Amino acid sequence: MRDVRMRGFAERADVEEVQAFLAEEVARLGPEPVDLLACVGRVLAEDVISEFDVPGFARSAMDGYAIRGEDSFGASDYDPLRLDLIGESLPGRPFLGRVEARQAVRIMTGAPIPDGADAVVMAEVCEELQDVVELRDSVAPRKNVGAAGEDIRVGTRVLPAGRRLRPQDGGLLASIGVSSVACLRRPRVQLLITGDELLAPGSRPEGARIVDSNSVVLRALVERDAGEILPYAILPDRAELIRSALEDSSADVLLVSGGSSVGQEDHAPRLLAEIGRLDFHGIAMRPSSPTGIGRLSGGENGRFVFLLPGNPVSCLCAYEFFAGPTIRAMGGGSWDWPHRRVRLPLARKISSAIGRVDYVRVAIEKDRVVPISTAGASILSSTVRAAGAVIVARGCEGMPEGEEVEVLLYDEVTP
Repeated sequence: MRDVRMRGFAERADVEEVQAFLAEEVARLGPEPVDLLACVGRVLAEDVISEFDVPGFARSAMDGYAIRGEDSFGASDYDPLRLDLIGESLPGRPFLGRVEARQAVRIMTGAPIPDGADAVVMAEVCEELQDVVELRDSVAPRKNVGAAGEDIRVGTRVLPAGRRLRPQDGGLLASIGVSSVACLRRPRVQLLITGDELLAPGSRPEGARIVDSNSVVLRALVERDAGEILPYAILPDRAELIRSALEDSSADVLLVSGGSSVGQEDHAPRLLAEIGRLDFHGIAMRPSSPTGIGRLSGGENGRFVFLLPGNPVSCLCAYEFFAGPTIRAMGGGSWDWPHRRVRLPLARKISSAIGRVDYVRVAIEKDRVVPISTAGASILSSTVRAAGAVIVARGCEGMPEGEEVEVLLYDEVTP
């Protein structure tokens, strides 16, 4: 490996090349059992087949009286029919006898239909008179009765492998008696934040030292992308400490923030090349050009390492282009950007250069897209002022005023 410290990059890889490499290399993680109460948001590793009918019995769809439907034929306001009332059926407490001709059982919604009955007449058209019930309307057989298996039949595939479980999916799993379900393992992600100048989040800036913000941003992004965050460390710019952290990590994905460029204290690329492999270092994009990507041995499919620039916007940008899709894909999610998108015209032009991809922070004012003026890679506040970002492809010199562009919105994301 060529040591680029204090020399610069001889060449840079195309964004598309790096993304294609990752898409080819990334594999979903294996299954693990997940408790029913913790499964929402997880991705199913295999189809779920119901072992039960739901409901497992015929049940009443309303409060009323369980009868033989034919016994009600001819009932009206002018000529009510009387049936003998022989008991009641409640949810969880069914009537244990049998309904014979011209008999009725008081029944509540969801309660089992007694043997012999085939219909429920609603309470509103009935009147109890001691041990009889008077019907003023007729009801056909099977009316107001939910059949066994009406919701789910035994043997039905109720949820397919690869589905990200929603709250209602968890409820369905509960209804078919599932206590745990096989889900893809969430990728374990470790943050290694490097820099002699950094103070821990929550500290106050002092002198020539600044407070680490990248770990806060990265942690939230990893959680958005369904990764499992491991304890993280802020490391000084000492090669032996960074090497040990890389070698000792049990993570599936390591995000190294800082020390990825060409300065004399940028140790991470050289170390990764020595103890693993450095597939890319230097990418034709703005910001984030010093990004590095490689692998370490171990884990299910090897451990991915993303060397993210220390400048906050570069760090965010590199994560969104490369690390985020990798984490999502390993956990069974989508490779696509998770942001909601809108298309609006530009209020003024965006300048770029052929041969690189630009990540341009933009505001939205009066339904027009306005590029943020102060947009250096270290200006994190620019992402706060921005509504989102516009991606300029490497084959484009820019976009003129008035052109309709796609904005990846920061505020709302999709699973």
